[in-house]
Amino acid sequence: MAKSTLLSTYRPPFWISVWFAASTVLVLWDAGYCFLRPRSMVGGDLHWIWAPYSLYAEVDYIYGLPSFNRGDGFTNAQSLMNILESILNLEYLYLTHPGKKVHATAPLIGFAAVVMTLSKTMLYWLQEYYCSYCNTGQNTPSRLLWLWIIPNGLWILFPLLITINLGDRISTVLRRDQNDQVANEARRAIEDAQERFDEVDDSCYRTSVGEKKVQ
Repeated sequence: MAKSTLLSTYRPPFWISVWFAASTVLVLWDAGYCFLRPRSMVGGDLHWIWAPYSLYAEVDYIYGLPSFNRGDGFTNAQSLMNILESILNLEYLYLTHPGKKVHATAPLIGFAAVVMTLSKTMLYWLQEYYCSYCNTGQNTPSRLLWLWIIPNGLWILFPLLITINLGDRISTVLRRDQNDQVANEARRAIEDAQERFDEVDDSCYRTSVGEKKVQ
């Protein structure tokens, strides 16, 4: 495949790249806190790096002592997924680097990354719902709204918007390729028909010439 076919003149909106860059930094910071517990928690020697988590660990026990003490594996499992997701985010940013043409696979990589983000966040919310808010039920409605629903809701809103944007781009390309394939097949059919017609016409001509020679 020629290198030129791997490049595209399409450039995704800049705000998508901003989201990928910002979210990658945040989720890697988050993953560091989770994997380094209890050193990253209040009283640990590394807590200064994650000082804001002293409040959030009280809002969401998945990040606090209750989850850590009972050996809840969900926290680190979702952090591992965060790392895999961040690799895709960085690959997307590399493929859409300003100053060069966008790699044709960039929308697909970005789409895969945000689907991971969206699915993981929805699982996070659903797990909380099905355990009867076992990790957040201690909050007042106002505290839950401002410190849990709104911050985590951003990880649903923006990935959903990006999924729609990149998904539409991928669908457009697939429809275009399908139309091109239909057009190519129709052209080949016409060419085959023309070739068979020419063969028949040539055969008829030779038969006619042979008959005249016999006469």
